[in-house]
Amino acid sequence: MAKKIETARLILRPWDEKDLERLVLSLNDFDLAKWMAFIPHPYLISDAHDWITRCGEITKKGPRPTAYEFAVELKSNGLLIGGVSLNKINWETQTGGGGIWITRNHQGFGYGTEAFQAKIAFAFRDLGLKRLINGYFKGNDRSWAMQRKLGYRRAGEVAARCMADGRQTIEHVTELLSSNWEHHRGQKR
Repeated sequence: MAKKIETARLILRPWDEKDLERLVLSLNDFDLAKWMAFIPHPYLISDAHDWITRCGEITKKGPRPTAYEFAVELKSNGLLIGGVSLNKINWETQTGGGGIWITRNHQGFGYGTEAFQAKIAFAFRDLGLKRLINGYFKGNDRSWAMQRKLGYRRAGEVAARCMADGRQTIEHVTELLSSNWEHHRGQKR
């Protein structure tokens, strides 16, 4: 089931073949890829094609898929600036996970926070999930700052491997409960 979400400045939409070139260009930035577990470096056109194909297959899995993968584009000009995932959805436990990336030249403008906030609202309000589990690699302070701003709390840490350079690192596991998110949002108003 293809889903599109609009925010004030962004459109979160399904990935498409037209995204191939921009996806490869964006994820070939090692300074971006080093913070993501499953992005190889270099990132090849075949990697992008496989990703877009997989995302298309996910959307055809019926009314209760286990993942939603969104391209993030600017509303103003349609430029692809990143991706956001809501994945590992377990309908029995009402949990999900996911991540986000924003091209380096579009970081620092609040786009990541805006896209992640939209994903959270979709997960809790539209899908009825109760808990989101995310994480960030040790040293990725910007990711932690964004998650903390949205109400996430640290829940633990696990050993992880970065595919871009093969290094072993620590992934700080974070969580957000729907009740905490509603409370956190209420305090921000």
